[in-house]
Amino acid sequence: MTEPSPPGRFARLMPGLWELLHYRREWLRNDVQAGLSVAAVALPVSIAYAQLAGFSPIVGLYSTVLPMIAYALFGSSRQLIVGPDAATCAMLGATLMPLALPGSDEYQSYAMSLTLITGLLCVVASRFHLGFLADFLSRPILIGLLNGVAVTILVSQAGKVLGIALSGSDTIGRAGSLITQLPRTHWPTAFLSAGTFGVFFLVKLLWPRGPASLLALAVAVIATWALGLAGKGVAVVGTLPSGFPTWVAPALPHELLGTLIPAAGALALITFSSGMLTARSFAAKNDYRVDGDQEFLALGVSHLASAACQGFAVSGSSSRTAVNDATGGKSPLVSIVGALAILLAMTLFSGVLAMLPIAALSAILIAAAISLIDLGGLRELLRFSRGEHAIAWTTVTGVVLFGVMSGILLAVAIALLYFLSQVRRPAEQQFGQIDGQSGFYELAHYPEAHAIAGLLIYRFESPLTFFNADYFRQRIEHLAALHHPHWVIIDAISMTKTDITGFFVIDELRRVLDHHGMQLVIAGRTPQMIKRMTRAGLPPEQTGILYFPSRQAAVQAYRQRFGDEPSADAGR
Repeated sequence: MTEPSPPGRFARLMPGLWELLHYRREWLRNDVQAGLSVAAVALPVSIAYAQLAGFSPIVGLYSTVLPMIAYALFGSSRQLIVGPDAATCAMLGATLMPLALPGSDEYQSYAMSLTLITGLLCVVASRFHLGFLADFLSRPILIGLLNGVAVTILVSQAGKVLGIALSGSDTIGRAGSLITQLPRTHWPTAFLSAGTFGVFFLVKLLWPRGPASLLALAVAVIATWALGLAGKGVAVVGTLPSGFPTWVAPALPHELLGTLIPAAGALALITFSSGMLTARSFAAKNDYRVDGDQEFLALGVSHLASAACQGFAVSGSSSRTAVNDATGGKSPLVSIVGALAILLAMTLFSGVLAMLPIAALSAILIAAAISLIDLGGLRELLRFSRGEHAIAWTTVTGVVLFGVMSGILLAVAIALLYFLSQVRRPAEQQFGQIDGQSGFYELAHYPEAHAIAGLLIYRFESPLTFFNADYFRQRIEHLAALHHPHWVIIDAISMTKTDITGFFVIDELRRVLDHHGMQLVIAGRTPQMIKRMTRAGLPPEQTGILYFPSRQAAVQAYRQRFGDEPSADAGR
């Protein structure tokens, strides 16, 4: 049974902390087990994702520990695990690499600024209840984004698993460089990568819930040490910094405002949307609800926590959340246990982490990219709507050709144009009756239905606004000229919003119909329509439009006035 939301301002601000203060001791064993399992998965992928974003591997761990704790205190999801994410890191790299050299202090300072702005935007979005903004990233865009990011990661990491330094500043350029340089493959690196792939997928096959990434990297480290691969040209991570991260102040040059602020907005929107999809799905599975505005706040605080320890932008992770749920995690304590376990590993096993082969990390990234590919989702969209299928492929193409940020903006623009084109020419219905039956039936869907003599009953299935009002007028004028009704009844129930242009078009339509001896009638939304028409300077006594609360009331009034067989001048 769903538990009620905890009361009080403190509980609303920090629902995770409220749950920890009211912790149920019988959950402890499951939560500790789940926390250790999450850490086993998060530790290697955080290191790998840092490489994808252009950072030192240790920065991936900095971006994991404190954000996990911050989300545990502020988040409304009991299962969601935050941390570095493939799509987020690909976006970070695409934004920052043209601005500074990866690994430099300048690169780090821009990353901090980007992360801080992203966090602040999330906090502001929470304050102004902007959770609905996630809806701008529709399912077609999200499917296209993940597939496009997968292609980008596959190409960018292919050179590292083969020991090839790729040239080119974009995905197409790197793909061309990969093809031309294939004969230069460094075979020890390639064999190590193949072995890492083999171990990873074998563990996935035999132990689906096991820490496949951790075991694959452990085998790669052992192979590198035992075979002396570092001395044979196989690149390794190398010595990692110990202790607290070296402080690099954020930098935000005015000439980069136009790059970093839009990028932060896109990161805020995408990380929130991705996290909400994961949080909602696991909340539904475990019979509770998450709050969108609270999730914006929790994600914002997690970004700020990451920036405070020199980390980068984070997101909700579906794979780590799935591990949490599968191993029985019950509360936010899982994130805290996982974060402390990772912190302990950073302290005790830095020497082992230094032996990690770069190629093995890239192999893990490629395995993650393969899991992002969703051909089934693309096929599902094709069955449902060719238009939405095209939007998904536009997103894929845009991300591959123009980069993650530009690809997303292109997809959102096309999705909005697609929406406007649908609203510009919305569905419409004409209504009639079936002999011997009550009610009204769509003439297009019920062949046995027929129009009522002397009436045109019309429904415009959209708000009536400036970009479709003229189409509305043209359709009714056409139908009126075709059927010559005495009354034209507009069913306004579906016209949930009408702007001033729509009201004046209604008045223009009224004058055209009046000129041809037809009466305009509006049925439904009567109080709202009269109030707003009057406010627009078009009161009923001036226009002569008749208003009724429903189609039934309008038809009944027509028959009471003129009978079932109206005369030629019944419209008057």
